[in-house]
Amino acid sequence: MKIRFGVGVGSNISTADLPAVIDRLETTGVDSIWFSELVYSPAVDPVVGMAFALSRTTRLKVGTSVAILPGRNPVLVAEQLASLAALAPKRVLPVFGLQPANPGERDLFPVAGPRGAVFDESLRLLRAVLRADDVAFDGDYFTVRGARVGIRPARPLDIWLGGRSPAAFRRIGRYGDGWLGSFLTPTDAAAAVSAINAAATHAGREIEADHFGITLLLAEDGLPPELAATVRRQQPGADPADLVAGSWAELHRLIDGYLAAGLSKFVIVPAAGAPLGRFSDRFAAELLPRQN
Repeated sequence: MKIRFGVGVGSNISTADLPAVIDRLETTGVDSIWFSELVYSPAVDPVVGMAFALSRTTRLKVGTSVAILPGRNPVLVAEQLASLAALAPKRVLPVFGLQPANPGERDLFPVAGPRGAVFDESLRLLRAVLRADDVAFDGDYFTVRGARVGIRPARPLDIWLGGRSPAAFRRIGRYGDGWLGSFLTPTDAAAAVSAINAAATHAGREIEADHFGITLLLAEDGLPPELAATVRRQQPGADPADLVAGSWAELHRLIDGYLAAGLSKFVIVPAAGAPLGRFSDRFAAELLPRQN
């Protein structure tokens, strides 16, 4: 399996500093940069961030970690992704989720029915338009005729999904090309991989073995109490040290566990307040030797 490490910017970087960080990731050989959907924060919009990063680089991949699909028109999303992929082939890595992490942002993504059902139908339509021209689609929430993107990629984009619930694993098996999890222990991640593969088999599909990954937070100087409290809210009963790395040594320990669980793609996000420029240099020294 191809083991790869990318940097997640989260909301840790100003727009003034972003160009220099992107340039540094490109020159040091880091695999990818990832933009999160954090509307009420200083974070750059994911699609805008991806386009900006691609415009400054020739090899750095870009991804969303994660963007919200329900509440957006899938045909317009397909057009954005196809345009990016045409400008930068093989460097666009979209990952979609069900709803924003911040409850206060959920009203920004209104849906016409149950969010899970709208997500499923959105994925079906998104995938159809990325793979064919003149798409006719009749669903419960979307109806289109002659839908197409202006420039369809020669190779259909892989659509990865986030999530850590049984319903999410079933959805990934039915509609996803990969999984990017978060806030799961290596043991729970192994169970997730098994559940996703079982759902894919049930749907008559197969997900490539190296299309399983996770987003990991790194607090280089130890877990501050407020971060530990946030982690406990995300996963009650879990030890925060099994979900968030409190040092580079702890990050390596967690990565070893996830590799044993069948994961091979990692998005590493520095804890809030960490200078991303300094972090990216240490990231390259610590993690690029682990790629294959």
